[in-house]
Amino acid sequence: MSADEPFISAVKPLVDAMGGELLPPDEAGPDDVVLAWEGADVVAVRLPQLADSLDHILAAMERKRGIPLADLDRKAKQEVVRILEARGAFSVRHGVETVASALGVSRFTVYNYLNRDKT
Repeated sequence: MSADEPFISAVKPLVDAMGGELLPPDEAGPDDVVLAWEGADVVAVRLPQLADSLDHILAAMERKRGIPLADLDRKAKQEVVRILEARGAFSVRHGVETVASALGVSRFTVYNYLNRDKT
């Protein structure tokens, strides 16, 4: 697998960023994505469930900012909501509740942030 390692190293940051998991191609399930390199199956990617992906995105946003999202000021929280809306976070079941909890605000506040951009 040494010839494949550069390919796996190249895709790993993307898979990690989306909360996926790398697997040997022979362990791939029907919902996994098998990646081939130079005609051979090299690695399989197990994509996260949407709800798990939202948690992963929130954790990554928190790491990037270096503080809990709940500790951000109002303007920064509004920006987080805008970013999450663009990424489809609110199409996930309980997305508003999950984001509200992470931001330390009510669902009503998240809806206000969403509606504020539309007026």
